[in-house]
Amino acid sequence: MAAKRVYEAWKGSNKFLFGGRLIFGPDARSLLVTLMLIIVPVIIFCVFVARHLRHEFSSYNAGYAILVVAVLFNIYVLILLFLTSSRDPGVIPRNLHPPEEDLRYDSSVSVDIGGRQTPSLQFPRTKEVMVNGHLVKVKYCDTCMLYRPPRCSHCSICNNCVERFDHHCPWVGQCIGLRNYRYFFLFVSSATILCIYVFSISAYYIKVLMDYYDGTVWKAMKESPFAVILMAYCFISLWFVGGLTGFHLYLIGTNQTTYENFRYRADNRVNVYNRGCLNNFLEVFCTKVKPSRNNFRAFVQEELPRPPPLVVSREPEPDIGGDPRPKVEDDLDIGEDLLKISQRRNIEEIDEDIRSRGSNGPPHNTSEVDLVLGSDRRAPTIRPEARHSSEGRSESWEIAPEVLANSNVTESRSYVASKEVRQKIGGSF
Repeated sequence: MAAKRVYEAWKGSNKFLFGGRLIFGPDARSLLVTLMLIIVPVIIFCVFVARHLRHEFSSYNAGYAILVVAVLFNIYVLILLFLTSSRDPGVIPRNLHPPEEDLRYDSSVSVDIGGRQTPSLQFPRTKEVMVNGHLVKVKYCDTCMLYRPPRCSHCSICNNCVERFDHHCPWVGQCIGLRNYRYFFLFVSSATILCIYVFSISAYYIKVLMDYYDGTVWKAMKESPFAVILMAYCFISLWFVGGLTGFHLYLIGTNQTTYENFRYRADNRVNVYNRGCLNNFLEVFCTKVKPSRNNFRAFVQEELPRPPPLVVSREPEPDIGGDPRPKVEDDLDIGEDLLKISQRRNIEEIDEDIRSRGSNGPPHNTSEVDLVLGSDRRAPTIRPEARHSSEGRSESWEIAPEVLANSNVTESRSYVASKEVRQKIGGSF
């Protein structure tokens, strides 16, 4: 089986063309709409407006410059659109495994292992890094299994973590990040200039028609309705691309991203990335674009599966190997011995009491004592009771309730027997 390339095994939602040389977002089809919104108005402008102005300026055929400028500037805008939408915006490669050096035990979150609550391995949700002398919190991304660098965010549309994430633009079908933000701004600002250019030349053509026909503006508009349509289209477009250009000029001057501006606007946070207006513009337009972290045409390196991290739990109680029955029998023997010792002490007390009364009296009949106590010297009955636990099935032994009752009866009989013996001894004196 042939090894796959990185773009073939890519886990994001991106689309690739020409063997991984071009990368687009999942909504790359919206590029067709954007291309139509740019190309179609320029074609109408060249055919119905600029062509009639070729000979309007007699010196050096300056009228042709209007047509040439429109075509070249339109190509320039399309190139910027292509650079914005078809290159890596700054995607951070995913980790194959979580960063083990950041694992820690969290006692508040535990797992049940063998019936015991064991602290589980958890990742800190945030970390603090130093940026321009200020501590900045970075978050852990569960999808990419990494801690995002400062100003990085996970795009839910492309399913990637993007450095200096600004926003996902549906008009270009791509995320706007560290490596294509410059081209995005140039594209938007160039589209604004193109709209102003087409609107101005179309308005000038209307004026030329008014002067040529010595008529009113309405008559000139009837002579060239396409010029009027272009003016209306450019006026509406200026509200979008022109407003977007102004907004991003503000963001560049303050060194913010669209994501930061909308997310942290109400927090009144100190902007640790602001280096001054001039330095902020130089950072965007005059610094070298960082190379991509991804080589989409490289072959995927097969990695051997690593064992899961060891979870250190509390040591279980030592278990003596072998059959647990001998230990239970030993416990039973100890219980019988204790009961016999208790009965033996009662007999010894009776004998000692008899000796203390005197040795001249008639001999007492010990058979009566033996008869009373003999029946109580039987071994108690013990019954096993099986218990179940999460560690497995084990047997524990408990003394049955009737045994405890017999024990009480034995004590009472011993007391009665000793009392009768004392009465007989007392009567003999």
